[in-house]
Amino acid sequence: MRYAEKTVLKDVYKKRQPWVHKGQFGKLVIISGSKIHTGSPIFAGMAAYRAGCDMVYLVGPRRAMDVAANHSPTLMTKPLDGDYLEEKDLDRILSLIEISGATAVVIGPGLGRVDNTRRAINVLIEKIDIPMVIDADAIRAVSTIKEKLKNKKILLTPHANEFFELSGNKVSENIKERITMTRKEAYNLNCGGNGTCPLYPPITIVLKGNVDVISDGKEIMLNDTGTPFMTKGGCGDTLTGIAGALIARKLDTFAAGCAASYINGKAGELAAKNYGEGMLATDLIEEIPNAIKSG
Repeated sequence: MRYAEKTVLKDVYKKRQPWVHKGQFGKLVIISGSKIHTGSPIFAGMAAYRAGCDMVYLVGPRRAMDVAANHSPTLMTKPLDGDYLEEKDLDRILSLIEISGATAVVIGPGLGRVDNTRRAINVLIEKIDIPMVIDADAIRAVSTIKEKLKNKKILLTPHANEFFELSGNKVSENIKERITMTRKEAYNLNCGGNGTCPLYPPITIVLKGNVDVISDGKEIMLNDTGTPFMTKGGCGDTLTGIAGALIARKLDTFAAGCAASYINGKAGELAAKNYGEGMLATDLIEEIPNAIKSG
């Protein structure tokens, strides 16, 4: 079985030519946050920037966007009215995606699980036609419309509980079982009930854990970078942001899943050397450039 190594980065971070320009390395829209979960947009957005994305736009409920705007001037924010994402917000979000020239979308971190939000998430995912990273509360929501995902370019990043809601299968700590379940669910998402599969399956799953399992239904990659200190809130959002940055620069979903998993885990390892039990997601974010450089 193949494990992700630093070589997964060589085709991502190539020497830049002198005449590159702003936006050439990705424009990412992140749909994230709620009245309570104000950190998720920041973790995902700053991780995306540190992973090399040129422009990051955050859209979400006003309190979360105000907190994000106060955190860093690099984060461009579009506040929505209300405490949670709602269906009335969809036109404004779709307009932002179009006007910004976004090359990828992240949806899910910190959005919450209220019914109206779940409905809004599903309508957005059906309407968005550019590559997406679906995480957290959006994974739980999309479990009811899985048939609508086929032929979309999507990376899903569930932990064990989110994978259970997505697939209906409980995963153990047995790595062979996790490999089998991840590959089967990715295959089902790509092929649907009729067994007709695209030549290059666009949907990839990263099942997070002590060893991450990455599969598009055909290929399998494992990643064992990381540390037990990455249990702090936000360390999943950072993976999502990194993955969003990579997909925004036109990487395919499987390659992006492998590289993002490797970078996030390596950055966590570097941060844990300095902070141990006190490591925070913000510490991990600061180590992303070093994780890339060491790769």
